[in-house]
Amino acid sequence: MVKIAIMVGGPESYLPDIKNRLLDNVIWIGVDRGAIRLLDYGIKPVLALGDFDSITSEELSHLRNKIRDVRQFPAEKDATDTELAVRVAFEEFTPEEVTLYGATGGRLDHLLNNLWLVFQPAFYPHLSKIKIIDNKNTVSYFKPGVYEIQKETDKKYLAFVCLTAVRELTLKDMKYELSKANIAYPQSLASNEFITKNAKFSFETGLVSVIQSKD
Repeated sequence: MVKIAIMVGGPESYLPDIKNRLLDNVIWIGVDRGAIRLLDYGIKPVLALGDFDSITSEELSHLRNKIRDVRQFPAEKDATDTELAVRVAFEEFTPEEVTLYGATGGRLDHLLNNLWLVFQPAFYPHLSKIKIIDNKNTVSYFKPGVYEIQKETDKKYLAFVCLTAVRELTLKDMKYELSKANIAYPQSLASNEFITKNAKFSFETGLVSVIQSKD
């Protein structure tokens, strides 16, 4: 199974412990300053891309010396560097999982764009494969269906974020349960908790993001 990890250039203070995530079967992509960060961690990405407007010319030369595939785009374009990286990941590697690191914190407009990537027609078919992870949160996306999720050992809280109107949302095996609730507008059903290692949920229509988090 191909797994892609994309390092974006968000604030380093928001990153989880990357050293604990250095799995042999993960392919890394560096985005703008995120590529420099990977090299600093001793990780050599298969490619680096972006407009590289957040790094110096010396740092860009360093990237070109260390990474075989460096793709530079104009600063003025119709897609963010993160969008370009996710597009390359799905078009060129056919992954089962794409995880974004460094995609939270910093500019709010960038954060919202990253959280809403899955609404774009190019990414919507793959939304269940996309995750965003930082030092306190794991964000996953779900289309209508029936699901069972497993508690992450270091997380306490569980949120169901209705990104659209959602029909017949049911939450089972957790502290606060619901039965076939209709949510008329985007809403975060926050601060729920697992009561065992697994929890179940289902819904009929809409788009839901599940966030496991800790303080």
